[in-house]
Amino acid sequence: MTHLPKSSPPPPGPSLPILPAVPAQSAPPAPPPGTGSGPAASPPPAPRRTAFAEGLDQLRTAATTEPGRLRIIGAVLALLVIAFGAVTAWQMTDRAAAADDVLTSSQPLSSDAADIYRSLADANTAASSGFLAGGQESAASRDRYEQDIRTAADKLVNAAANADPDSPSTATIAKLNKLLPEYKGLVERARTYNRQGFPVGGAYLRYANEKMQQQMLPAAEDLYKKENQRLRADYADATPYPWAAIALGVAALAALAWAQHRNYRRTNRVLNQGLVAATATATVVLLWLVVGHSIARAGLNDSYDHGVRSLNVLHDARIASLKARGNENLTLVARGAETKKVGAQTFDAYDYDFRTDMADLGKYLAAAANLADDTSGEQPVTAAVGNMTEWKKRHTAAREQDENGNYQQALDRVIGTKGATGECFDSVDANLRTALAHEETEFKRAADDGRDALTGLSAGAAVLAVLGAAGAVLGIGRRLSEYR
Repeated sequence: MTHLPKSSPPPPGPSLPILPAVPAQSAPPAPPPGTGSGPAASPPPAPRRTAFAEGLDQLRTAATTEPGRLRIIGAVLALLVIAFGAVTAWQMTDRAAAADDVLTSSQPLSSDAADIYRSLADANTAASSGFLAGGQESAASRDRYEQDIRTAADKLVNAAANADPDSPSTATIAKLNKLLPEYKGLVERARTYNRQGFPVGGAYLRYANEKMQQQMLPAAEDLYKKENQRLRADYADATPYPWAAIALGVAALAALAWAQHRNYRRTNRVLNQGLVAATATATVVLLWLVVGHSIARAGLNDSYDHGVRSLNVLHDARIASLKARGNENLTLVARGAETKKVGAQTFDAYDYDFRTDMADLGKYLAAAANLADDTSGEQPVTAAVGNMTEWKKRHTAAREQDENGNYQQALDRVIGTKGATGECFDSVDANLRTALAHEETEFKRAADDGRDALTGLSAGAAVLAVLGAAGAVLGIGRRLSEYR
């Protein structure tokens, strides 16, 4: 085995030069304070979490334990029941207010607007009848005219008091209030000149009739249409089903049923008194909502179908009869001074309008007969049809006398005391007034039934919802007490 020699120190010789030590690389200078970097700077703070995120974490943590899950279930059940009651109270309050407006506001105002039109048309008719009588104008004819003017003025005041300041009806009412005294002044001038035997009286009466036919009656008709639109809008607000409340009620009952089923599966207990009470109150509110609103809807629809529709047609029929009577009288007042050309033929303008009005009257009476749903409503309409038929026959006879130059005989057949067309007109008007009174009663009965079906529903739903939410909380609280 070969041994390596031990290493010996190097031989002496000249020593190597000692090199200067390489200085260590200096560290970079420290950044000035406040720059946020360097070993001395603190890390940026973490962004603050929102309350919602923190609450969501707490909710997740709570949901991992049975007590936490029970608290969440109780809160959801209470919120669902409260929301159901609140939405039910809100929707039923709106519908009850609209139903009340139908009965106490919009329909009466619609009838008032129709009465304004009727009163103005009847005043015009009474004025022409009094003019035909000349100096022999009866006290009854004069009183009828004055009563119609007073009725129109009173109804306009009532309509103005109940109309919204910015509504289109307000401008129409103001227009009629301005025109009414102007018309009355023209009629008084016509009477004055007529009593003195001046032919200019007829011109004033025709001018008054022109103001009535071209300005006042169109304005009154416009008011009537606007009030009818308001009535239809109230019906539209009162009758739709409260689907939002019904959906919330079904959701609340489904959640309560699921909570009780869950409780049964975990505890083997059939009933939880609090949850049963909450289910009972929610069921009562839902049934009350559906049944009560269905009854109210049926009553309101009945009041419209068998009340408002009949009233509108009867009002139209009465207005048509009044216009026909006014044109019949003016035919004799004008004595052919006003003509109308239709196609190649020329007609007396007022007699042509009379025939048009009578055709409208027949159409409206036929519609009223179809809408009448009982004998009391049908009989006066049938009688009015018979009166109208006789009126046409007598009018034809009067026109024959007038065309043959027998003016006095024609006048007697129109405004005479016996066998005149005036008797037929009065009978038509009286029968239509009877039919209107009957339909008004039918409307009030049905609309009142509909409104009463909603009585107490809003307040009852709110109270029962609070009780149901309390029951749900107490029921869940009883389960929670088992974990303490």
